[in-house]
Parts: sequence; C-alpha cells; structure tokens
Amino acid sequence: MKNILILNSGTRNKLIRYFKKELSGKAMVIATDSYFLAPSIYEADKYYVTDRYDTPDYWDKIDDICEKNNIGMIISLIDPELEKLAERKQYYEEKGILVNIGDYKVVHDCFDKMNTINFVKSMGMDYIKSYTDYNKVISEIKNGDLQFPLFAKPRCGSGSTNVAKINDINQLKNYCQMNQDYIIQEYIDGQEIGVDLFVDLISGEVISIFAKKKLKMRAGETDKSVSYKNETLFDMIKKFAREFNLKGVNDIDVFEKDGKFYISEVNPRFGGGYLHAYECGVNFPAMLINNMNKKENKPNIGDYRENIYMMKYFDVNVMEVN
Repeated sequence: MKNILILNSGTRNKLIRYFKKELSGKAMVIATDSYFLAPSIYEADKYYVTDRYDTPDYWDKIDDICEKNNIGMIISLIDPELEKLAERKQYYEEKGILVNIGDYKVVHDCFDKMNTINFVKSMGMDYIKSYTDYNKVISEIKNGDLQFPLFAKPRCGSGSTNVAKINDINQLKNYCQMNQDYIIQEYIDGQEIGVDLFVDLISGEVISIFAKKKLKMRAGETDKSVSYKNETLFDMIKKFAREFNLKGVNDIDVFEKDGKFYISEVNPRFGGGYLHAYECGVNFPAMLINNMNKKENKPNIGDYRENIYMMKYFDVNVMEVN
C-alpha cells in the first residue's frame, strides 16, 4: 500500500492518529509543516519541515517528498494552499497520486463566499441575502428589504478573521471603509450547524453526511457540539454537493431558522470539528484509503447516533526536538 502525505498538519494531532489507526501499520502517514514546533508532525510516521506554502520552490519540494516516499494520496489541512493544490490535481493524478480536493473552479468558488451564495441562490434554495456593494446595502435598508443587525466578513477570508456583527449605519460605514473585498449579509439568528461531507473521489457519489449542532466556537472552529440528524438537511446537502460538484472531504456551515436551512460557507477540506464525526463512527480516513486503493465507497448517510456531545480540551506535547 502507498503512503499518505498530509500537508501543513499544524495542530491536527488527532487526525494524524486516525489515519495511522486506519492504515494499521500497512503504510505510513507522512506529515509536513513550515514550523518545526507544529505538534502534529511528531505524531506522524515520518515528517518534513518545509518552507511556507507561498514560497517559489514549495511545490518542487512537495514533489520531491512524493517521489522519495511512494505517496498515494495528498491531503492539505490549510485554506491558503488549497487552490494551488487543486491546480496541480491532474498533475499528481497522472503520477498515480490521488488528491483530496475538487476541481480548481469549485475550490475557488468555495473560498469566494459570494460565489457560493450566488450558486445556492441559482439552485432555488433558501439563501442568505448577501452584498458586496455598500450603496446597495444602504438602498436595501432604506427600502425596508434589509434590517440591522447585519453580518460582515471578508469575501475570501478564512476562519473567523475580521468578522463583525453590524448594529447600525455608522458601524457599517466604518467596516466598509476599513476593509476591501467584504461581504455584507443579513444576520441569521438561528442554530448554526456543521456538516461533514464525503463525496467519493472515484464514483463522485455522496457517501456520508454527518451533522452537528454547534454549541460553542473558539478561533473559528467548533469547540463544543452535539450530533444531530435531519432528513431535510441531508437531502439539501446531497443536492447541493452534486450540483456544486464537490469532491472528497468537505466542511459546510449551515444555519437553521424557522425550519429552513441556509448554507453559509463551504470549506473543501477536513473541518476542525470532524473529530466529532470520527468518534461517532463516520470514518472519512478509511473512505479515503479505500479510494487510494482504487475502491469505491458505498453510500451510508446518517449512520451515527444522535445526541452525542463533543468537548475539545487542551493537551500538550513535551519533547526534545533536534
């Protein structure tokens, strides 16, 4: 069996452990990061400290790692390099290396949050009113089609960086003056739901959906959550995933209000809250390993227990690093 390369693994120690567990010693998990004190790399069977993803020769070094280590799959865990990885998807697959990523345009449209919302709208689904033009927002407010509070965030941001609840005209004006490429949205005061989705990399079929109600967030990631099922939500996610052409592992943010579901964002990678899904038996690492070994996965949507809680907590790794 070939080995798995996980790029920029950072603090995702548990995810490294999950992959090692599923490989059962038949192959290696190789991890990279640009910081030698990224704790997850020391969980891997082998690791490399690389340059940052945005340096000129970064991908040359990743290619070298692949050639020296019989890599069969590449997975990235950070947003900034996903579009570059998507651009190189065909290149790697021609070398026999599967990549946990969709096509470039899809990945780009995931990070452009306005493009995502426009696609949801084009499908005739319930959508969050969203704007990139300050004057249009003012006009909608004057017409009574939009009310405070509003929600503001970078159009192509990551995590919870520079997001804000906007309560009045002055806050709106200040935010738009201080930021470029923003998106202003109606404020959905409802239950936030995190959806972990797996679309088979061979068949393109939606294989698995895990939903959790988010109870507490920390630094843009789910800190506490409870597993949850809803067939209407599952059907909506299946339809959206097929039409949007998602592939592999995806993390989707959804709001529920008054019985309606609103897709907010799509992250085409493992989400920080995926740990909850795995511990409930939703095994994306095993599904990816099957695909790497040219095996299709069979659909198994919603096969997990409800009302199982996840609570993250801090741990520490103390070691001598050469």
